[in-house]
Amino acid sequence: MPGVTTLELRTMSGFLDSVRCGDCECNVDWGERRNTMASIAAGVLFFTGWWIIIDAAVKYPDEAVFHHAYHTCGVIATVAFLMINAVSNGQVRGDSYSEGCIGQTGARVWLFIGFMLAFGSLIASMWILFGGFVVPKKPVVYPGIAVFFQNAFIFFGGLVFKFGRTEDLWQ
Repeated sequence: MPGVTTLELRTMSGFLDSVRCGDCECNVDWGERRNTMASIAAGVLFFTGWWIIIDAAVKYPDEAVFHHAYHTCGVIATVAFLMINAVSNGQVRGDSYSEGCIGQTGARVWLFIGFMLAFGSLIASMWILFGGFVVPKKPVVYPGIAVFFQNAFIFFGGLVFKFGRTEDLWQ
């Protein structure tokens, strides 16, 4: 990027660390609250994804309009969310204090499988949206949109929860 130094790029992840909230005297140190804010954001994204699909299921209970097998993508995305966040970044890097039962290689394989499930459910939700609702030109498209947005919100919630937090505060 023109005009941006390498040092600035390395410190962009902490760009909220010294933000002041206007003229008030409440100096909030966002660096200490990073884990809290990332957890709240991930929870809101996860909740929003499930809320959208519950809305679609309640609005279109008929199996002909919204097939109940479409819920499988959201369940797989939820399992992927849990798998991705079950291993710490330290375990993946090999910085963990103990090897555990599967070690660094096992943690990497576990994380890879979790990401495969997450991307697979996101791709499957796009296939459901376009193959099941858009291309056949069904009159009601909202269930397909709901399946896609559910998986997108769960996917991004998992990414925020995994990479938005820092492990520095735990050591």
